[in-house]
Amino acid sequence: MALMITDECINCDVCEPECPNHAISQGAEIYEIDPELCTECVGHFNEPQCQQVCPVDCIPLDPDRKESKETLMDRYIRITAKA
Repeated sequence: MALMITDECINCDVCEPECPNHAISQGAEIYEIDPELCTECVGHFNEPQCQQVCPVDCIPLDPDRKESKETLMDRYIRITAKA
């Protein structure tokens, strides 16, 4: 699954620089996660870094984007190959 940022986001700016895939950006009102870039940090870290630093715990798994670890690893490989 990709992660998502809920309306509880307080725009504290701590999650964006932690994302190794640059999937997090400022949206119209709150930060947003691009699901095409989110790998839940698979390939980089053991746990999603944005979840680790979020002070209000507003970054859950997106229930509409169920993805296996293999799919997330394939995305990681695709993203890092472009870099």
